[in-house]
Amino acid sequence: MLTGRVNAPEINTRHGWLNTDRSYCLKDFRGKIVLLDFWTFGCINCQHLLPDLKRLEEEFPQELVVIGVHSAKFEAEKQTNAIRQAILKFGITHPVVNDADFQVWKQYAVNAWPTVALIDPEGKVVGQRSGEGIYDIIKPHIEDLIQTFGDRIERKRFPFKSEFGEAGVLRFPSKLIADDQGHLFLSDSGNNRILQLNSQGQVLEVFGSGQEGFTDGPAAEATFQAPHGLALHNGCLYVADAGNNALRKVHLSTKDVTTVAGTGELSYYFFDEAVGVPVLPNSPWDLAIAENQLYLASAGNHQILRMDLQSEKVYRFAGTGREALADGKLPEAAFNQPSGLALLGRTLYVADPEASAIRAVELDKGTVTTLVGWGLFEFGDEDGDFDQAYLQHCAGLTAHDGKLYVADTYNGKIKVMDLAQERIKTVVAGLNEPNDVLFHQGFLWITNTNAHQLWKVNLETGEQEVVLIQESRGSQGTDSAE
Repeated sequence: MLTGRVNAPEINTRHGWLNTDRSYCLKDFRGKIVLLDFWTFGCINCQHLLPDLKRLEEEFPQELVVIGVHSAKFEAEKQTNAIRQAILKFGITHPVVNDADFQVWKQYAVNAWPTVALIDPEGKVVGQRSGEGIYDIIKPHIEDLIQTFGDRIERKRFPFKSEFGEAGVLRFPSKLIADDQGHLFLSDSGNNRILQLNSQGQVLEVFGSGQEGFTDGPAAEATFQAPHGLALHNGCLYVADAGNNALRKVHLSTKDVTTVAGTGELSYYFFDEAVGVPVLPNSPWDLAIAENQLYLASAGNHQILRMDLQSEKVYRFAGTGREALADGKLPEAAFNQPSGLALLGRTLYVADPEASAIRAVELDKGTVTTLVGWGLFEFGDEDGDFDQAYLQHCAGLTAHDGKLYVADTYNGKIKVMDLAQERIKTVVAGLNEPNDVLFHQGFLWITNTNAHQLWKVNLETGEQEVVLIQESRGSQGTDSAE
């Protein structure tokens, strides 16, 4: 007989609720089994938990209520509108309370993201657990509670009203690259597809049906799930299909999509595990090619992977798998949700957002060093010398003219890193979670992700434009950005 013993602390906060049209107190859910999910939206481990929560919601629609408790790590994550955008981005259907000052977090003695707490129909805490992979652990407890409480469970569905986002051509665009013919390739992540564009924003090709899924086949029928990083090689477009934990390939001549690596399942390996043998990607976020090697930012396992482009086998390359800011030799270094890659000569630069850091991987020396960044809980918005600068969850970067241009995502800025002078400064501000940057035809192109826009900036004049994405072939153009 499973029941709780301690009264569950209140979850209502002064910061309000999202994904519903009213505020709640715990007593409103009396008679329901309640599962609290303590999360912060930039954390990849928290994102990995969402499918488990959705599965439980679908299997116990009458008995279970899932409530997200958003206890933000970064300052930018505390903002109500930023949380709202994350809810839309991840397709969350349950209500979320904004716990910006950690009031609920402290009451439940939580100390890690993600953590779930289970509450019985009488409002008492049954237990809690941190980490991913909760489905098989939580499901038996829910079943026990259903058996224990029987008819005392209120089996009427709760009428929550979910957030609604405005429809547009782009939805949370992420990574961006260009080919030798002047075409752009854009991962339209929220629409589960990749677009080929000309420099005026006209859509030339669409890869992916737009439906969320994991199927190969002709481009118009194949499905992706939150694709991000892109790379071109030998007539093929490689895609970091993050939501499917897979590396996909679009054969540009035939427009067919195939899977190169990944089964859809999350895969983990740490320290001396799986060295020298093929491995599977874990939430791959960006790609870069140097000679005959493709490098993958495997955000979900805090590592850099490499794939031999001839054999198309993926191997571990750098990182122990633990989440930390540690320099050194490739097998000893540690990363923090690596999400952006850029090559300059024989150096692979890495945007390491959970530590708000920019790292440098010397491919010939086999070493990792930190250029900017101090650790998992050290972040801010400070330009200047590398050893004094702060970023906030930087997710993308590109190399141009011996410098690095960084998407300082949670600061809403693009910053340039002068590698020779070891100084960093802001060149574009006023963005809404930019995820990538690219130099193309003399302009700086930016994916202004949470505004669902593609920007083009003239750094000499400061002129900023929003590129109008045209899916029909009849019209094209640009508008001034506000």
